[in-house]
Amino acid sequence: MNRIFGSRKPQPQAPNLNDCIANIDSRGESVDKKIQRLEQELSKYTDQIKKMREGPAKQAVKQKALRVLKQKKVYEQQRDMLYNQSFNIEQQNMAIQSMKDTHITVQAMKTGLKEMKKEFKKVDINKIENLQDDLEDLLEQTNEVQDVMSRNYGMPEVDESELLAELDDIANEMEGDTDTSYLDAPSVPFKEPGVDSLNVNADGIQVDEFGLPKLSQANRM
Repeated sequence: MNRIFGSRKPQPQAPNLNDCIANIDSRGESVDKKIQRLEQELSKYTDQIKKMREGPAKQAVKQKALRVLKQKKVYEQQRDMLYNQSFNIEQQNMAIQSMKDTHITVQAMKTGLKEMKKEFKKVDINKIENLQDDLEDLLEQTNEVQDVMSRNYGMPEVDESELLAELDDIANEMEGDTDTSYLDAPSVPFKEPGVDSLNVNADGIQVDEFGLPKLSQANRM
């Protein structure tokens, strides 16, 4: 059948913006390399011109330099055109991607709204209000029970001013009991055991009742 009617030609693939951008950038890089090569060649010619004297040889080198400079200008224009095209396509691609992102966001919001409505149907606002009312009543009843349980039984009523006066009297009595005069009693000199009846002067020598040094038994004899 293909021999009689022929086969259908494959449909050309739609152009991809990312591929176009990559292709243009690649061409721009190629042009950049050519410009760099021309700049090196132009620099070589300018150095030669500086060192040469006026004459036909110098004019020939100038003509070569002018030809290289013209080529460089042409390539620079091509490079600028390619980069401008790449920039414009990239801006368009970014706008398309932003629209796609917006579409996805809108779809997600719609899905979220459906889920919210579905879950809201499970909630009965009247039941929630009744539950809050029941909790409030229960708390009030609990407070009433606590008030009843904390009542005082058989406690006489006492005037608060009388209690304050009695408290002041107790404080005054406590201040009167804190007598520290015993701390002012003269201190008793310390003596070693067994020498309580002996009088000793400042040099540690035993003295008699007149303050004179006592003589030992051996000195007396």
